[in-house]
Order: sequence, then structure tokens, then C-alpha cells
Amino acid sequence: MAKNTAGHRSLWSSIKRSKACYLMLAPFMIFFIIFTVVPVVMSLPMGFTDFDMVQPPKYVGLSNYTTLFLSDRVFIKSIRITLIFAIVTGPVSYVLCFLLAWLINELPPKLRTFFTLIFYIPSMASIYFVWQIIFSGDMNGYLNSLLIRLGVVTSPVQWLTDPKYILKVTIIVQLWISLGAGFLALRAGFQNIDPALYEAGAIEGISTRWQELIYIVIPSMGPQLMFAAVMQIVASFTAGAVAQNLVGFPSTDYSAHTVMTHAYDYGWVRYEMGYASAICMLLFIAMYLLSRLISKALSRYMD
Repeated sequence: MAKNTAGHRSLWSSIKRSKACYLMLAPFMIFFIIFTVVPVVMSLPMGFTDFDMVQPPKYVGLSNYTTLFLSDRVFIKSIRITLIFAIVTGPVSYVLCFLLAWLINELPPKLRTFFTLIFYIPSMASIYFVWQIIFSGDMNGYLNSLLIRLGVVTSPVQWLTDPKYILKVTIIVQLWISLGAGFLALRAGFQNIDPALYEAGAIEGISTRWQELIYIVIPSMGPQLMFAAVMQIVASFTAGAVAQNLVGFPSTDYSAHTVMTHAYDYGWVRYEMGYASAICMLLFIAMYLLSRLISKALSRYMD
């Protein structure tokens, strides 16, 4: 008991010494708790209810979950599409963020700032109408026009309505906007590496950029690598806005219908909040387990 009391006092003393830092963190933490932690906690019990936001929730047990896996064919299809989406966009985006951050770090300071802004802007400015013009299904679409001039195709391709192309186009656009917070974290990680490590590495026989990358850079960037991995996992599993804005809602034959899109459909279109909460809880569990797996894989770089 005395040990716990001493620990609490030490924690409180540490908080008081760093009160300026905690005050700066407070706005983010307040919004994070209200709009992220509370909804996640509420979705767990709500997933066992029938709730339409008008009448009080009605307990239905595991009915929502059994319906999802046994009766909801669109949900089963959305799982497959989400896995394809996550397997392609997650690793590719992660590697792309790392390589671009590494290459930009080799540039002069002014060029670093310029190219960081150039690559980060797409994640903030979701200008889907540009991509709709590029992939327009008529002859005036930029891609169709180019392919017809080159003789690759003889008639316009319906990129945004043909099920053969919808998912591929959505993945391409998702990769374009994927350089977000994870990319910035990796950029900061490269800048925070102690130059003395490179000097020590040269003494030990490290002579090439690739050797520096393997033996110095990656081991020195554990927290940034972990943060970027978690951000890419969340982005790939919760992708839905790209498809909704690009190919419509719902997409043709549900070709780009992800689990997140399915949750949006039941939550904000049909107002079946209990069913939508069950979907979100399954998605949360999948992301949590994958995050733990990534954390274990990167644990040797976290010290």
C-alpha cells in the first residue's frame, strides 16, 4: 500500500514538473477521448442491441453478429475487398512513405521542405474531382483520350463504373493520398538521428547508404516506424471515403464496398446503429490484433 502511495506521489510530482507539456497535450487528449475513446467504448455494448436512434436500444444478444456472418452477403464480400485493399495499400504505402522520407532527407534543407509539402498536400486536399476527370468514362477523360490516341483502346473504358476496374482505380487514388501523418513522422525520425551514429558506423566499417539504412537508420527509428505502421493499418482498414467520392455509393456491384463503407451504410443511411456498431467492433478488433502483431515485429527497435 505504501509502495502504491509513493508511486502516485512520484507520478503527481512528475506531472507538476511537466505541467506545461500536459497543458499543450490537453486539447488533443480532450477531443481524442470524446470523439475516439468514448465512441469505441460505447460501440461494444451497442453491438448487442437493436437501436435506430429513435427508440431506446433493445437487447438482441449475438443476433447482429450471427446475421453478419451467416446472412449478410454484402458484408462477406466487403471483408474480401477490405483485405485486398489493406494487403495492397498498407505495405505499399508504408514502404513508399519510408523511401520518400529517406530520399527527401538526402536533399538540401530548402528542397526538403518543398518536397515534404508536395507529397503531404494530397493527404489534406482530397480533390477527387481531378481523378474523376482523369478516369472519366467518355472520350474527354484524360486517360481514355491518351489511350485512344496511342491506339491501346478503340472505345472509352468505363473506369469508374465497370466492376473490373473500380477497385484498381480506388487503390491507385488511395495510394496517392496515403502520405499523411506517418510520412511526416518518418521525416522527423530521419532528422532526429544523431550524426555521431554515422561517424561511429564509418569507424566500424559501414561504407554504403544501404548499410547505413540497415544498421543505423532503421534501429534508430523504432517509435516513428511503429507510429507510421499503425497509421497505415488504420488508413487501409478504414478506407471508404475514396470509394464513396470517386465511384459512388454504393459502387457498381459493390466492387469497392469495404467494411467501413458497410458500417457507414447501416449507421448513417439506414440508422441501424446496433448493427453498425457490431461491424465497427469487428473492424476494431482486427486492427488491434494486427497492430499488436506489428508492434511485436518492431519491438526490437523500440528500445
